[in-house]
Amino acid sequence: MRILNRAGFVARFSTVWLALVGTGLFLNARSSVESVPDHQQLETFPRELQGWIGNDSPIGTDILQTLGPGDFLSRTYRTPFSPQFIDLFIGYYPSQRTGDTIHSPQNCMPGAGWTPLQRDRIRILRNDIPGNKNAVNANRFLFAKGIERFLVFYWYQAHGRTTPSEYWAKFYLVKDSITMHRTDGAMIRIVTPIPHSSDESQAEDRAVKFAELVLAKLDDYIPR
Repeated sequence: MRILNRAGFVARFSTVWLALVGTGLFLNARSSVESVPDHQQLETFPRELQGWIGNDSPIGTDILQTLGPGDFLSRTYRTPFSPQFIDLFIGYYPSQRTGDTIHSPQNCMPGAGWTPLQRDRIRILRNDIPGNKNAVNANRFLFAKGIERFLVFYWYQAHGRTTPSEYWAKFYLVKDSITMHRTDGAMIRIVTPIPHSSDESQAEDRAVKFAELVLAKLDDYIPR
């Protein structure tokens, strides 16, 4: 199991910070009116997904201030057939022109006491879309918090496009600001525990199947 180097995280954070500053300066320099298609509010996202029942988790005022203006969903899903749970977080920004851009979990989670143990990527199928573009590449992290371990998936989504890369998300943000007059976008994060009595493959299978259910619903909330 590979432990992520702290210096690597610092370097990555510095690079991301510079990218965010550059993106903010560019977007602030543009004065055209943004176009945001109609979409549903995240509070109406289904509370039941094929047996998974969700309950909202309050988001603290300090966290909301850090996140900035946007539409956010924090919900824990459980099923009567398993003691395990899945935490779903969706952050949607109708506009990122003012510098309020999407926060990366790999930067904010260590600051909240999560220790990164392993980083990889995983391919998740979109069963609701036929053809060659029916898969999402997501970040796959193994985090520890205290004695507990958690599996984390997350990706960025905007205008019918998904990417695991924060850098590509910023590139598309600038590109779409020019070509579409849109800077809206979202980050989707899925977290599930890895009990001591089970291995990572069971948690991964649970998280992948849940992610597939979420992906089938997202277009109503994150406009294409």
